[in-house]
Amino acid sequence: MPEVTSQQPAIDGWFATDEDGRTHLIGSKCPQCGTYVFPPRENNCPNPACSSDALESVALSTRGTLWSYTENRYPPPAPYPAPEDFEPFAIAAVELANEGIIVLGKVVEGTLAADLKVGMEMELTTMPLFTDDEGVQRIVHAWRRADDDAERSDEEERHK
Repeated sequence: MPEVTSQQPAIDGWFATDEDGRTHLIGSKCPQCGTYVFPPRENNCPNPACSSDALESVALSTRGTLWSYTENRYPPPAPYPAPEDFEPFAIAAVELANEGIIVLGKVVEGTLAADLKVGMEMELTTMPLFTDDEGVQRIVHAWRRADDDAERSDEEERHK
């Protein structure tokens, strides 16, 4: 595996990180009917009852409720990149807190389907997907259990 020389989003325009290091998804909102959509797009409101052809770019919620999940136990077939030491990973469908739309994403490493429960609170983060031949680490949005932060803080307090 090449040495990491830089990091870049695997897909441009799907998420952004602010000056404080907080990541948010970038979605679109219809100014006519208020419908949200992810991934972002510039036109064609997804609401079949709306005829608007213009959408606005908006920052989406960073938290939501686990709506559904599954576990991928097999590496992707060629031509998609797959690590030689493939590890199963969970995929979460999270209903965003403010917008009510459902966004799919990988779950952070170390959290498998057995660790998840429908209805639990999830929080947005990022994680490496792969490192290309030039050493660019490609980053994707991901979900983690929101209570993982509280557990980490409690454990840090116990060790002081």
